[in-house]
Amino acid sequence: MTQPGLKPFSFNTVGGIWLEWGAAARLGELLAGWFAARDLLIVTDKGLHNAGVLDPALQSLTASGFRVTVFDDVVADPPEAVLLDCVARARAADVDIVLGLGGGSSMDVAKLAAVLAGSDQPLAELYGIGKVRGARLPLVQIPTTAGTGSEVTNITILTTGETTKMGVVADQLYADRVVLDAELTTGLPPVHTAATGIDAMVHAIEAYTGAHKKNPLSDALAREALRLLSANLVEACRNGKDRAAREAMLLGATLAGQAFANSPVGAVHALAYPLGGRYHIPHGLSNALMLGPVLRFNMRAAAPLYAELAEPAGADTTGANSEEARAAAFCNRMTELMDASGAPRRLRDAGVAEDMLATMAADAMLQTRLLGNNPVEVTEADALALYREAF
Repeated sequence: MTQPGLKPFSFNTVGGIWLEWGAAARLGELLAGWFAARDLLIVTDKGLHNAGVLDPALQSLTASGFRVTVFDDVVADPPEAVLLDCVARARAADVDIVLGLGGGSSMDVAKLAAVLAGSDQPLAELYGIGKVRGARLPLVQIPTTAGTGSEVTNITILTTGETTKMGVVADQLYADRVVLDAELTTGLPPVHTAATGIDAMVHAIEAYTGAHKKNPLSDALAREALRLLSANLVEACRNGKDRAAREAMLLGATLAGQAFANSPVGAVHALAYPLGGRYHIPHGLSNALMLGPVLRFNMRAAAPLYAELAEPAGADTTGANSEEARAAAFCNRMTELMDASGAPRRLRDAGVAEDMLATMAADAMLQTRLLGNNPVEVTEADALALYREAF
């Protein structure tokens, strides 16, 4: 009898990835070989700019004939106003190429700045899936954290109100080039290294267990991402100058980003967003706080997949002769890694008030795109119970 073939799937990603320790110091040479454009906008934040992180890149770009405008007003959970200011700066300087350098927020703003700088489409029309019309300016992304994977995703999240966020999802948001220079991550403090690293692991896990778009390519990327991240997270937190650990973490985060860009995330992220919206808890930390409870909640459906991830995650499966035992070993391994990383482990430790849990559960229900991809249905009562478990 003929065996069934593969289920149809699509896989999309960025135009190219370049990994090199110290690449920022010869960025001008790299970009000059890839692009004809020379009027460049760098989108970043003041912390990186003031710390001198941009200096090697700026010197290299200028030496290679680039005319550089720096927009450094990006903040965490960027509001629409920050993006619109960035677009105005890009138009005023008549830039013809955009470079995002920083964490997920800077890279997210860079994506939409590259779209809007040469477009008359209003921002309000972009929200949703596939709403971007036309082309964008050339786009390069350089992450300075190993976590969000934003450098290889086609998603931007903006803060649209006091506690609300909206997303733009479009293939135009995939960068033309990504430069991975792990030397830029060596100054990241241990708590941020831990939170962003766990965020990347969440991306890999949720991509692998997604209900709808999981596919062989996203699976392969998720497994390799988890292998790199789990083996190097603790060392990167303990010794931030360790080149091998930093490069493995950065590559792992990028692979996880490619995985979840094609097989979207689920309930961990859905429950994390209200923590960012209500308490401005950094995205990576909010994911880390919710991972344990959601892993246990999803076990009833995801156990076979968790069992497959046990080995890549480095779980001790000695004597684990059943699927359930290997799945449990995987969950235990994730808990051990989070404990060893030094990241805060309870909502109360991150300043969350217990009387806000019900409000956040209601907020989480608005994340229908993410909840629909979770392997187990999540009700508002479930969300409240998960927050209570994490509290």
